[in-house]
Amino acid sequence: MHSAIFHGPGKPLILEDRPIPEPGAGQVLIKVGRCGICGSDVKMTDERSPVHFASGCTPGHEYAGEIAALGQGVSGLKVGDRVTALPVGGCGRCPSCLAGDPYACTACSYLMGGFAEYTLAQAAFVTRLPASLSLDDGALVEPLACGSQAMRLSGATPQSRILIMGAGPMGLAALYWARQMGCRSVALCATSRRNADRAMNMGATAFLEADDDLADRVTEALGAPADIVFECTGSVGAISRSVDLVSARGTVVSSGMCFDAEPFTAGPATMKQVRLQFSMAYVLSDFHRAIDAFDAGHVEPRAMVSEQIALSALPAKLESLRSRHAGCKIMVKPD
Repeated sequence: MHSAIFHGPGKPLILEDRPIPEPGAGQVLIKVGRCGICGSDVKMTDERSPVHFASGCTPGHEYAGEIAALGQGVSGLKVGDRVTALPVGGCGRCPSCLAGDPYACTACSYLMGGFAEYTLAQAAFVTRLPASLSLDDGALVEPLACGSQAMRLSGATPQSRILIMGAGPMGLAALYWARQMGCRSVALCATSRRNADRAMNMGATAFLEADDDLADRVTEALGAPADIVFECTGSVGAISRSVDLVSARGTVVSSGMCFDAEPFTAGPATMKQVRLQFSMAYVLSDFHRAIDAFDAGHVEPRAMVSEQIALSALPAKLESLRSRHAGCKIMVKPD
């Protein structure tokens, strides 16, 4: 099979022929139909990042496809099922795994592999796609699940005034769930207007460009300072700026995943008694929530898909994403 291999930071992915993996006990083999490019794929292959993928791995974790083979002991799934999956594995027995939260398992391992024709997944964390969902929809489930968890951890209510920093896929996912919750005031802020139309079409009540008088414009757009700020950029200094923009006794949710040192002063956050919540990924129920929302017809995130490319075009495309670009969610089609 063709697989995009990471050979070290600063080096483009290389397409190689690799054997189709055999599913082990409790695993399934998935023929990948679509895989989205995540911002972490760009960051964790960049030589400037302090955190990288393991050399020799195949990245790609936002995927959907069709089950091609079942490992020993797998039940409830069959060959031909259209599915998506959490791109991690766990022991399968601990309270975290049984609760659908393998990221909290001490044996958590990253499976990924979506930038290939086939990949393996742990059957316990595989979810079928209803007939109403396309493979592109299925590959959007993972980033939407990230937004679902961030919203869940925020404690938002329909009365919450929401500010989202960043209008990329993570910011748009947070917007989607804020509108699903019924929040009436949801402003997005970004350094450019390249995704402004997407944000407004997905239900944002205001789109703001970042500048020196942002706090005043946030208050004007929301009617008061933001109760909750979602930091979805992963840029240095963004948490401190979010603290500046949130209301007294408000909440800042960080899901942008910045790997660089953050210049953060606790004093302003302490004086405002801000709650700072970090959100990493999701649990299985967030996948189910995203699938159910799509199946119910809430398909606004389809607007996030800006381009579809072949697997052969992935290495060059990933390198091009290291500079500012006009797209949003790019889907890779292995075949």
